[in-house]
Amino acid sequence: FLSVTEDLVRRRAEHNNCEIFSLEEISLHQQEIEKLEHLDKWCRDLKILYLQNNLIPKIENVGKLKKLEYLNVALNNIERIENLEGCEELKKLDLTANFIGELSSVVSLKCNIHLKELFLLGNPCTEFEGYRQFVVATLHQLKYLDSKEIERSERIKALQNYPEVKRKIREQERAYLLKRAREKEESQRRMQERKDKKQKQRDSELGFDSPDSPQEKPNQAEGDGEQERCITVENDEEDRRFWEEPTPYTPESRLETHRYIEEKRRAKDNIRESKKREKPPWTLVTAEGKVLNVNVPKLHFSLKDDEENNQIILDLAVYRHLDTSLLDVDVQPTYIRVLVKGKPFQLVLPEEVKPDSSSAKRSQTTGHLVVIMPKAKEIILAKQNVSASIKHSDCNTQQKTTR
Repeated sequence: FLSVTEDLVRRRAEHNNCEIFSLEEISLHQQEIEKLEHLDKWCRDLKILYLQNNLIPKIENVGKLKKLEYLNVALNNIERIENLEGCEELKKLDLTANFIGELSSVVSLKCNIHLKELFLLGNPCTEFEGYRQFVVATLHQLKYLDSKEIERSERIKALQNYPEVKRKIREQERAYLLKRAREKEESQRRMQERKDKKQKQRDSELGFDSPDSPQEKPNQAEGDGEQERCITVENDEEDRRFWEEPTPYTPESRLETHRYIEEKRRAKDNIRESKKREKPPWTLVTAEGKVLNVNVPKLHFSLKDDEENNQIILDLAVYRHLDTSLLDVDVQPTYIRVLVKGKPFQLVLPEEVKPDSSSAKRSQTTGHLVVIMPKAKEIILAKQNVSASIKHSDCNTQQKTTR
């Protein structure tokens, strides 16, 4: 499951220079959070906390937020109101569109004496007969319930009928909890069936269901394309069955839907990654050993023959803001290869160079990669000069001897 992480909190605290100890407001909505934790330790000064549209099943680990004034946990999987007694300054609580059927749990909010606004719309408990009267009579400090102001006359009437309303609420609550128990059992059964089916499919793919499968594997390569099409059809059929299957709207079905979508997304990502890995490597040298000119990153370049300094200079227009760690330079006597973020640039050189004496650096003005490669013919010339000098010396010696 996904929980609240320090990295997530720091990223959402950009308005506070990513400091979390002094944070007073944070929005963690639509983060797929499945467990509420850590905030009461990291952000003790929080006054406003947005957690709507996540997958949180329980209100917890917020009791030490003494300064918290507004808590929004709408559109989550919460089934009862609890663990808010320590939020001494709580003024507004939004529980819209959760799964609260245990209406009697609002009693726990009696301790929050500053609570003025409460939102319970979209919860099963709002369908109970006497719902509003029960809440109004239970929480004397409330000023607004579901955006509607509580009049003094309404509270007096609710208090007069409180014993009878309370009895009816208890009966409806018990019936609802029995229904929820059945829903949980049905959900577990459905999930187990799906799990067993997937395991059976995996066993079938691995050939565990047929002793003859290993012998058939060599011939399967011919039908890879057909097999892939079959898998696609099966996935489409599975999608259709999943979305058309009638299921009650429960915390379990909401979580199951989320997990199903995530599983499909990961499967697509894995397919994309495997296709990337399956790409044939770039041909840099032919089978005959011929080095090719290659420019996969499609960069502009210039190759200068600096005869005066007896060297060849390559100016490669790599991206100005590209990190130098993403460049890998390899100079060989007859060619140069540069990997730019893993993509090869390769160029055959017009003359042989000295790899050990070559140097590479980034231009401070353009960010280009500049590679200076001294020519190898300098060594040959030096040898020729030495040889000529020896011959000249020999000639002088012979002349002296003749005289």
